[in-house]
Amino acid sequence: MSDERKAPTLIHALTPIATLIALLAVNVVVFGSGATDGPNQIALFLAAGVAAVVAFSLGYQWDEIEQSMIRSISSAMGAMLILLVIGALSGTWLMSGIVPSMIYYGLKILNPTIFLVAACLVCCVVSLATGSSWSTIATVGIALLGIGKALNIHEGVIAGAIISGAYFGDKMSPLSDTTNLAPAMAGTDLFTHVKYMMITTIPTLTISLIIFLVWGFTLDTAAVGTDTQSVLDSIDKAFNLNPVLFVVPVLVILMILRKVPALPALLVGSLLGGIAAIIFQPDIVAGISGVTGSPIKSAFVAVMKAMSGSINIQTDNAMISELLSSSGMAGMLNTIWLILGAMVFGGVMESCGLLKRIVQEIIKLAHSTGSLVASTAVTCVFFNLTAGDQYMAIAVPGRMFSDIYKRRGLKPELLSRTLEDAGTVTSVLIPWNTCGATQAKVLGVATMSYFPYCFFCLLSPLTTVVVAMLNYKIRRTDESQSEPS
Repeated sequence: MSDERKAPTLIHALTPIATLIALLAVNVVVFGSGATDGPNQIALFLAAGVAAVVAFSLGYQWDEIEQSMIRSISSAMGAMLILLVIGALSGTWLMSGIVPSMIYYGLKILNPTIFLVAACLVCCVVSLATGSSWSTIATVGIALLGIGKALNIHEGVIAGAIISGAYFGDKMSPLSDTTNLAPAMAGTDLFTHVKYMMITTIPTLTISLIIFLVWGFTLDTAAVGTDTQSVLDSIDKAFNLNPVLFVVPVLVILMILRKVPALPALLVGSLLGGIAAIIFQPDIVAGISGVTGSPIKSAFVAVMKAMSGSINIQTDNAMISELLSSSGMAGMLNTIWLILGAMVFGGVMESCGLLKRIVQEIIKLAHSTGSLVASTAVTCVFFNLTAGDQYMAIAVPGRMFSDIYKRRGLKPELLSRTLEDAGTVTSVLIPWNTCGATQAKVLGVATMSYFPYCFFCLLSPLTTVVVAMLNYKIRRTDESQSEPS
């Protein structure tokens, strides 16, 4: 059967991509912000169907296509499980008063002018320490978003600062999975990779912080601070605020620092949040459960509701009441559906070499070091768009470009840095990518709303290309070589 297979042409490869783009564009026009509530998921499955028809025409069998889809879904299974646990954690941390306490004390400490810079730096530090942008955004990120919204700062800008900081740490931390994956794919060691990334990453973060600082100075601080006291009063009335509540997030961060995997660490954190709610917020627990006469049953029902479904804490401030809501695990199912659709589409496209065929055309444009790095960056973004997962956007281009970098006498850390600069950080900018879909759901801010303000993520691919074009500190296996770019 393998002899009967045909090599895909560029038309074959682009047909499913064009179908997906057309369907997504129509969904945006027809459904607007509701496109991610089902229409975009269907678009991904329909485009996968078109890709499957192309695969059949090339001589591939259904079993091969199905196995590729299953492998693709399996690669994202860990992300989907973490997403469910994050839903549970957000529910119990809300009910227990952990997130409201973070918002309360944060409002007392943070000045509106420096808030965006502070939010970015806090997420930098936490993510660098834990190696996880997802855990950072799901814990301190949610609280920072609440503080920023209480200060009347645009939610897209707040999310952009949070995500910029979280993905800086994720990209630079030796504990991060992507920071370990990129050098493994390129053929270099971890610490050489991290040191070499500083050449592009530090300037990019510096520029991002300057933008956030300037943005902060443009805020009307008098107007911003007008309602702060009423927000503080509303939170204080609704919750029994206690600094002891911060023990729970500290324990979660310590577990991750001790290299406890994210999934069990976040699950323990959600259960500790439930226990904290029973101890510190008995009135809220009783209100959520609706059970009277049995404290044990009431506590059990409330914790289960907080972890599994929607809860909302009512206050005398409408904005805070809207903020103090969670959808639990059930609220993550729509995002998981989106991720499944992206993985199915990516799996079908990979099964018959359609993605590889498009990348071959991109590689043909790489005549110099600068254009090779640019081609690698474009390929990483392309895989984030089409395969829907940052690991694919690092692993596949890493394998495909490795030999080319070697043949041109370039050290592997140049490839590994480019994979991170363009693959890791742009994943969160794609609505149907595992990262983009997850962070939009966790923060409750649409991907297209925060997209323009994720300055670190937007600038990173550009920085890595500019540095290569300038031929700045390009490492070669023969350092006497000096290829102009």
